[in-house]
Amino acid sequence: MSEADERREHEDPAAPPPPDLAESLRDIGSTAKASLGAAADSARAFRTLVAADLSLARSALGRALTFAGVAVVFGASAWLFLMATLVALLRSFGISWLVSMLIAAGLSLVVTVYAGLRAAHYFEYTRMQATRRQLARLGIGELADLMPTPDSAESARAAAKDLRQDAEKLKHSGNGTHITPP
Repeated sequence: MSEADERREHEDPAAPPPPDLAESLRDIGSTAKASLGAAADSARAFRTLVAADLSLARSALGRALTFAGVAVVFGASAWLFLMATLVALLRSFGISWLVSMLIAAGLSLVVTVYAGLRAAHYFEYTRMQATRRQLARLGIGELADLMPTPDSAESARAAAKDLRQDAEKLKHSGNGTHITPP
């Protein structure tokens, strides 16, 4: 008995025959279409992410510039009040005038500090963190070697948080430049 005959004896007679070449090619084609559709969906989602990140950065930049302007104005006025207070101190030791000038200068300094902190807060949004994390996850950019790969179950946000906490890893990239974490 030949090997082919032995195989036929052991095969289940109710088993369907193997698919023909045309059906296999149709299956491959439908799988390729599904993969292309998934890639297109991913590209659309990434485009939406970049557009949202750019919109957030644009809005944050406007706010940051506004608060930076307020910080400059109040910082300049605080400086003027401090100088006027010094002049008043030198010219006259009248408590009421000096105290009022110091209160005005102190108030200006408080507003200056607040506006400066708010400007720094809004400038943080201009770094496009979500886009940079996703690009790094795809292997693009300065953080590509430090972020998890797309097939990893690890969160890119958690990895970026770990990188910010362990800043020594980010001191220098391969070409000697400083890397800013997302």
